[in-house]
Amino acid sequence: MAITGYHHVGLCIADMERSLKFYTEGLGGKVQDSFPMGDTGKMIFMVELAPGCVVELLPRDPGAPEQNVRWAHIALDSDDAAAAYEKALAAGAISRSAPNTVKREKMTRTNAFVFGPDSEVIEFFQVMHN
Repeated sequence: MAITGYHHVGLCIADMERSLKFYTEGLGGKVQDSFPMGDTGKMIFMVELAPGCVVELLPRDPGAPEQNVRWAHIALDSDDAAAAYEKALAAGAISRSAPNTVKREKMTRTNAFVFGPDSEVIEFFQVMHN
């Protein structure tokens, strides 16, 4: 038995239509699968942002207390973090921090953070090896 990588990250969201539009139209993801959430009448969507990079959008009951809601942040690998940041802003995200490049001994990286539709933190991460 071996762990072969990460499959998806689940995100509890309040407004499925808004989040689905952001992750598909805004960030260019594709709905990989959708299925009912038990007998609640709500749907779960698996959105593939890139090969092997899937976000599972889980509807949150607005009356339920928040438990394990959102993530600390998710870092999305990008070949152009600044452009991904601008694309997210154009899709309705709110800036948390503008693109910043930091050079370290073994790696130079650019990253930027936005708040998504449910205030989830999304980091766009670009690595340039030295």
